[in-house]
Amino acid sequence: MEKWLIKSASANLFEDVSSKDEKILYRVIANRDIVEESEVERYLNPSLKNLNDSSLLNDIDIAADIVLNAIEQKTKIRIVGDYDVDGVMSSYILTSFLRKNGGIVDYYIPDRVEDGYGINVNIVQKAIEDEIGLIITCDNGISAFDAVAFAVENGIEIIVTDHHDIPFEIINDDKHFSVPDADAVINPKQIGDMYPFKELCGAAVAYKLVEYIALELGIDESEIVRDYLEFAAIATICDVMDLTGENRDIVKYGLELINNTVNIGLKALIEESQIGDKTIDVYHIGFVIGPSINASGRISSAQIALELLMCNDMNKAISLARQLRSLNTERISMTEDGLRLVDAQAQRLDINKEKVLVLYEPTIHESVAGIIAGKIKDKYYRPTIILTKGKDRVKGSARSIEGYNIHEELMKVSNLLASFGGHTLAAGLSLDESNIDKLRFALNSNWHPVNDELVKKVYIDLGLPIDYINYDLIELLNKMEPFGKGNPRPIFGAKKVKLTQGKILGKNKNVLKLNLEQNGENYQGIFFGDIEQFTGYIKNKFGDYEVNKLFESSTDKIEMDIVYSANLNEFNGNTSIQLNISNYR
Repeated sequence: MEKWLIKSASANLFEDVSSKDEKILYRVIANRDIVEESEVERYLNPSLKNLNDSSLLNDIDIAADIVLNAIEQKTKIRIVGDYDVDGVMSSYILTSFLRKNGGIVDYYIPDRVEDGYGINVNIVQKAIEDEIGLIITCDNGISAFDAVAFAVENGIEIIVTDHHDIPFEIINDDKHFSVPDADAVINPKQIGDMYPFKELCGAAVAYKLVEYIALELGIDESEIVRDYLEFAAIATICDVMDLTGENRDIVKYGLELINNTVNIGLKALIEESQIGDKTIDVYHIGFVIGPSINASGRISSAQIALELLMCNDMNKAISLARQLRSLNTERISMTEDGLRLVDAQAQRLDINKEKVLVLYEPTIHESVAGIIAGKIKDKYYRPTIILTKGKDRVKGSARSIEGYNIHEELMKVSNLLASFGGHTLAAGLSLDESNIDKLRFALNSNWHPVNDELVKKVYIDLGLPIDYINYDLIELLNKMEPFGKGNPRPIFGAKKVKLTQGKILGKNKNVLKLNLEQNGENYQGIFFGDIEQFTGYIKNKFGDYEVNKLFESSTDKIEMDIVYSANLNEFNGNTSIQLNISNYR
């Protein structure tokens, strides 16, 4: 069940615009909470000049002094990252920059199974044995109180760079926030931090540190942008950060750099992904490049992906890129197998009584638990935690829905957990198997959803008959790029659209091509969802005869309301309008 809602932001500032297409554009922009003329100007014209001053970050000056002193004293520096795309990109930015500027630097990315998430005491112990004098974490560390304390106790300087939510305790119903007692902690979400934009990813925080140190060294800012901004952009997209404010500027210019990258490893991965002939956009990064990098950290070692980015030999880079693509193919198969098992469990539940889904399937690989959690969450529209058998304990991943802060809810039941961390909509956790049922009971008991919180909301920018769509409007709307979380592609709703012809395409029969007609105008529509469910729905409404006519000849009897986005489709040198259908009724 889902509820369609049309956004109703006011665009009064542009009431004097005479063009119908421009009125649509400004109405959609207003739906992004951008209504002031200065805000619209910045939104439509992203610029690196809009990036905030890195000096506003707490402790960044202290961190820079520590790093510069370590370089001068020839102190061994170790970068400790994370095994996802953000962690790999953060590690690359810091390692590459510090090596280039005289640092004695190595890196360590924790193994998902052996180490778990982030820096820990064992990783610090290894650093002690290796005579490391300075540890810099990236995309982790903000919750690593024990590991940081152990490093400090043993004379290792430690800088934490992170972007995750600041941990807190609830005392007398009040939140008491705290951070590890590191030599420097750089995280814009810290209480009292003066940095105005709080939604940077881990790699963007690492980029800010590099930018500040470069300024201290007298390095031209353009050199830092050229060498490292594209990697912050990749991480921003793949960590699903909101593409608003500063993130929008980073991604906009990062994509330009990616399309002209000189990084041998990234070039090899683009070629091996068979997108070398395309203009790389958010989609290619989020759904082609990102998953290949993530696959290394999921089922092998993320150090493979980092080694690829550090590579200076094209033959070796191609070999590593092929390895990543192969690992991603394996990851897809593992995900599909695990999803079938978990969904079978979910189907046996009384979904009306389960407000938070906590599902334990010990046979799935822990690396794909988060992907499966996301798919189950989407299907049943419930906060979802997928648990599996870890090395020492049960481990899992959580994905949440609008209005349910999974990180805070886990904080409330932290007595049942061995460890946890994350964001509003995603988290990781570990616990003893004996606590699974207690966790399920506690989460469901603590949450009392009101009204329609468990009904999926489909937000529509504008009710727009499909015959309003034209090439000029699409080109105008494309000025809103880059699209992604926080800045979705414009979504429209149209009533009583006729489906006149249909054809199922794709190697896996997972693409439905439709001819759409409204007010005498014809368009091509594409649907990528559950085709069996789609055809079953129209059979129930219009009968087998009309469905057979839809796929075998043509019909004018099938009418539906649709939610769609409008795109330009380029194929064999021809450009046509294509309407991507996301929802129907």
